[in-house]
Amino acid sequence: MRRSERKRTDPDLGVLTARLLFAVQQQLAESHAKTKPRHGAVLAYLDEQGNRATELAELSGQHKQVIGTLVDELEALGLVRREPDPADRRAKLVVPTARGLAQMRHSDEAMDRIEQRLAEAIGQDDYQAFKRTLLRLAELSAADDATATG
Repeated sequence: MRRSERKRTDPDLGVLTARLLFAVQQQLAESHAKTKPRHGAVLAYLDEQGNRATELAELSGQHKQVIGTLVDELEALGLVRREPDPADRRAKLVVPTARGLAQMRHSDEAMDRIEQRLAEAIGQDDYQAFKRTLLRLAELSAADDATATG
């Protein structure tokens, strides 16, 4: 059996999570004309009062340089701005603009609809069990990564 056929008929964890990720990103992208799926590394974690770029990098698992580029793009779209951090004037916060806050609310509502649809399709109990299991697998993978690099 060809590898591509095996991945199609008996997908591994990487293929399955990629399929789910791409499907969710596509559904979210349909409701956001100007942003790209990669902008989720910032927007998914951005607090209303703002975050430091280093925190966004840590939360999203992206390099700080990648976050910097994404913030530049989001700033050009008018969705975020950089402001001095009141706790440390040398540091900057990435803060959503009014348009950014509206987009974040819109995203949260779209994600709620996606999750509701999936929960209805497989049942609320199964969906909650799936999320708990996926969270546990993500935590185990992160722990494995920390052990390998530490």
